Amino acid sequence: MILGRSELLELIREKNLIESFSDDSLGGAGYDLRLDKIYRLASNSMLGVTDRRTPDVKQVDYDSYTLGPGDYVLVETLEKVNMPADVAARVLNRSTLFRCGVSLFNAFIDPGFKGTLTFGMKNLSNMDFTVERGSRIAQVIFEKVSGDTIEYDGKYQGGKVV
Repeated sequence: MILGRSELLELIREKNLIESFSDDSLGGAGYDLRLDKIYRLASNSMLGVTDRRTPDVKQVDYDSYTLGPGDYVLVETLEKVNMPADVAARVLNRSTLFRCGVSLFNAFIDPGFKGTLTFGMKNLSNMDFTVERGSRIAQVIFEKVSGDTIEYDGKYQGGKVV
C-alpha cells in the first residue's frame, strides 16, 4: 500500500522519516527529493561473485552543473531518510528529467535504511543539460511492508556514496 500525505506527515513527525523536509516537496502520495552533492567517478570499478570494488569519486564544487551528452555522475540528495522497519520505498525520475533526456539510476530503499540517497545521473541526450543545487530531481514513494522484514545493515548505511 502506497502511503498518502497524511500517513507521510505522521511518519515525518513521529519517526523523523525525512530530514531536511520541505512542505513544497510533499505531494499527495510521495515526496520530491532535492539535489545536494554531485560526484564524478575517478577510478575503475568491478563487481564479481565474491568481490566488488566501487570507484573512487571526486566531489564537484558547483551551484549549477552541466552534463554534456553521455556524461554520468553520482548525485546525493539533500534529504536524509530514516526508514522504519515496516516501510520501504521506490524512487522515480521526475518527468522533467526524462523530457530533457536525462535519467536517474537508483536502487530500492530497504526497511531500516538511514541516510542520504545516492543515484546515478546520465545525460542520454545529444544536448547539454544543466542542473542546479536544490532542484527537485526524483520522487520517492513510500510503501507499508506486511509480514516479517529484515532491516538494512549494509555497506551504504548512513548514506555512504561509495
